[in-house]
Amino acid sequence: MDPGRSDLQCVVVTPERAVLDEKVEFVALPMADGELGVLPGRAPLIGRLGYGELRTRHGEQVKRFFVDGGFAQVRANVVTVLTARALKAEEINVEAAEQALATALTPTGNPHEQEERLKAQQRARAQIRMAMKGKGA
Repeated sequence: MDPGRSDLQCVVVTPERAVLDEKVEFVALPMADGELGVLPGRAPLIGRLGYGELRTRHGEQVKRFFVDGGFAQVRANVVTVLTARALKAEEINVEAAEQALATALTPTGNPHEQEERLKAQQRARAQIRMAMKGKGA
């Protein structure tokens, strides 16, 4: 890394634990309205996360996590992510995600329940995409 360049501190926290707290050069966040790339010097920001892949890069090392919604704050070269759940890409259980997707695809007559099933479909599909990408598919 260029010695004149500053790093970002990336912190990912769930209700159970701190999943990540390390220096990185770049963070990609799955915001509710699309992906956001963050480099050092980024203007302050608070935003709502969607379901999907959070990536960090430090040199040649790339780490990938599935995040399940929440909020992100960027301030003073610190990216803080508060999420209900964060899994390392290699921790994703494809069979469980496929089963969750199948369950979420069953029809229901209740509009509130249908909305929850749609969210469950989005979560499951994001996990399956990440797991397949990690396997080179």
